[in-house]
Amino acid sequence: MLYIGVDLGTSAVKLLLMDESGKVLNIVSKEYPISFPKPGWSEQNPCDWWEQTVAGLIELTKDFDRSAVAGISFGGQMHGLVVLDENDNVIRPAILWNDGRTQKETDYLNNVIGKEKLSELTGNIAFAGFTAPKILWLKANEPQNFARIKKLMLPKDYIAYRMTGVFSTDYSDASGMLLLDVKNKCWSKEMLDICDVREEWLPGLYESSEKTGTLKADVACELGFPKDCIVAAGAGDNAAAAIGTGTVGAGKCNLSLGTSGTLFITSDEFRVDSHNALHSFDHADGGYHLMGCMLSAASCNNWWMKDILHSDDFVNEQKPLEEDGRLGENHVYFLPYLMGERSPHNDPSARAAFIGMSMDTDRADMLQAVFEGVAYGLRDSLEVAKSLVWHQKAQQSVVAVQRVCFGER
Repeated sequence: MLYIGVDLGTSAVKLLLMDESGKVLNIVSKEYPISFPKPGWSEQNPCDWWEQTVAGLIELTKDFDRSAVAGISFGGQMHGLVVLDENDNVIRPAILWNDGRTQKETDYLNNVIGKEKLSELTGNIAFAGFTAPKILWLKANEPQNFARIKKLMLPKDYIAYRMTGVFSTDYSDASGMLLLDVKNKCWSKEMLDICDVREEWLPGLYESSEKTGTLKADVACELGFPKDCIVAAGAGDNAAAAIGTGTVGAGKCNLSLGTSGTLFITSDEFRVDSHNALHSFDHADGGYHLMGCMLSAASCNNWWMKDILHSDDFVNEQKPLEEDGRLGENHVYFLPYLMGERSPHNDPSARAAFIGMSMDTDRADMLQAVFEGVAYGLRDSLEVAKSLVWHQKAQQSVVAVQRVCFGER
């Protein structure tokens, strides 16, 4: 038997093929464009996701027995708003997780509805990247599009819907919409009323490992896969990554760096920090987790290298940083807020800056400042986590992350 994992990322869809023993047989990546129509905006065409996913699946399995493909599931970028009309056509480009246009709507939810009320209903406060503020923005700014909505979904679930015809999502991904009662694992009817969302617009809810359906006949034919190939619900990107790193069960912690950066702490009980600085979400293992997320992590290095230095030579640019005595001695500082910031500051208007430069500052100092700025951006979430750790194993995991990332005891 063969099994396929699909990771719908921000810059590309990554696909992996493995056998029943867990041996990885092939990996394929297919890129697609991202658009920034206005400063702080971030959009993609969901049809591009589907086209590249299909192309990637065909390439992934070209040298293997496609009739042996028994299961497919997904991880993917969270929080994006995908809306379909009565004919299942995409109404407008998807508004992505790192889009910062919803400051007005976020302020309305946090200050008018109130943070305490939001936390009571969902376990979280509003962040600009979450889905609910995007829905309110769409209603206020594109009422003609809002009026056409018949289905409202997350990015990976659009791919699953195209594959199976089953309208579904999983709890971990749905947690980031600000529409889910995370503690009780159901849609919050009061939040739906606040956002003027009808429950029939929303997908059915599943645990990440649950079967949601099988391939539609036309999709199975196009891919050459069996029609009874099982499709499972999958998970939001960070919850899926946590499963892959063994961050499951109570009291585990991991740190991940991609376009964004996250600190992820697991629990078998639902927990909320006093200021809602960290996200309180359902985990893909059936439990819960707390997560701090900074919007620009490894993408800061990519921006500095490619957009500013116009260089792809990452290795040689970093060699001066290996010299003894450099760490802890840099007088240049970088604020890593290229797309605003989420945890724990919740400020989409925050912007990046270099400070502390002088006549003797060189490009190695600047690059080091970028790295250190990202590290200390994650440190902000780590400090919140340290203040509320409730489980000895979790505390040990957090301390381990602190030692590895910051060289502290």
